[in-house]
Amino acid sequence: MFANVSIWQLLIVLVIVIAIFGTKRLKSLGTDLGGAVKGFRSAMDSAEQEPAEQLDDQSKDASFDSTPAEESTKNNQS
Repeated sequence: MFANVSIWQLLIVLVIVIAIFGTKRLKSLGTDLGGAVKGFRSAMDSAEQEPAEQLDDQSKDASFDSTPAEESTKNNQS
């Protein structure tokens, strides 16, 4: 699809984009995009550094042996 696009066509598109948005707005857009990528990478790095033990810990999982309705009837009977 983009195999037939030459450098001159890309330059024309770039000039049109700069004319529409302006350099100040494009700079702020680039800064915001860079900050978002940096935040995403730091979140991914922190997720990889968490110990796998937290993921395997089943003590925090819900118990499906009885429903909340069954538990309330057990508490009311005693």
